[in-house]
Amino acid sequence: MSEELTIEHPEGLAGTAMDKRHHHCQTVTVHVNNREVFLHEGHYPVTTLKKVSGVPLADDLDELVDCTLKPLADDGSVTIRGCEIFVSHVKDGGSS
Repeated sequence: MSEELTIEHPEGLAGTAMDKRHHHCQTVTVHVNNREVFLHEGHYPVTTLKKVSGVPLADDLDELVDCTLKPLADDGSVTIRGCEIFVSHVKDGGSS
């Protein structure tokens, strides 16, 4: 059984207030490390996605796109439409 996590819209507006202003805004499901996370559609900083999904900020986060893991930059962002899949892992460290 998967654990469910939910977050309000990234702008901090509650669902009902958001629905009155933007009828197209809806809650969707994404998967992070095989856990369901419920978010409003929209643009999220990667650090916010990590926080709401329980991924340590020190870890890397990748998105599964067309059967390929695409690394997400910590200072980047991601657009959530629903059904996205993310996987976290310890940062790759290279030694010289």
